[in-house]
Amino acid sequence: MVPKIFKILMSLFLIGFSFYQFYENFIGNGVFYLFLSLFFILIYFKNEFIFFAFLKLRKQDFDGTKKWLDRIKSPEKTLVKKQIGYYHYLYGIIESQKNLTLAEKSFRKALSFGLSMSTDLAMAKLSLAGILIQKRRKREATILIGEAKKSDKHNMLGEQIRLLKNQIKKI
Repeated sequence: MVPKIFKILMSLFLIGFSFYQFYENFIGNGVFYLFLSLFFILIYFKNEFIFFAFLKLRKQDFDGTKKWLDRIKSPEKTLVKKQIGYYHYLYGIIESQKNLTLAEKSFRKALSFGLSMSTDLAMAKLSLAGILIQKRRKREATILIGEAKKSDKHNMLGEQIRLLKNQIKKI
């Protein structure tokens, strides 16, 4: 993984070099280096390993997702705050297949660091509520379902929310 400081320094160097190319009337080179610097700025905010982990998760390849996430050493030091939230969110999804206690911890960490998309935030709260329902913690699950309903602005998780409310009634 490329360190954060290297990404920033490389983008600043490329921006400066692109302006030099503009000054020397090499407009095409200047535009190319400017776009190349934007690439380094993009990977500063969007970690490449988390991106590849999302692609593996999309294919339902949980082992591949875990392999990509394991490549990130010490996420609290190398990732931006929102990326740390997505790191724990992905680990929560993986662990929800095996160990509910670890999944609960991962989802709580993801919520504490924050997620940038409201749908992801709602999904994390809904997954955590499902874990709490399985652990018979009705009050916390009800609160999380209410928060998930507020976070789901496009009503993409309406059916899952109804299913979890029905499960709560059965407890």
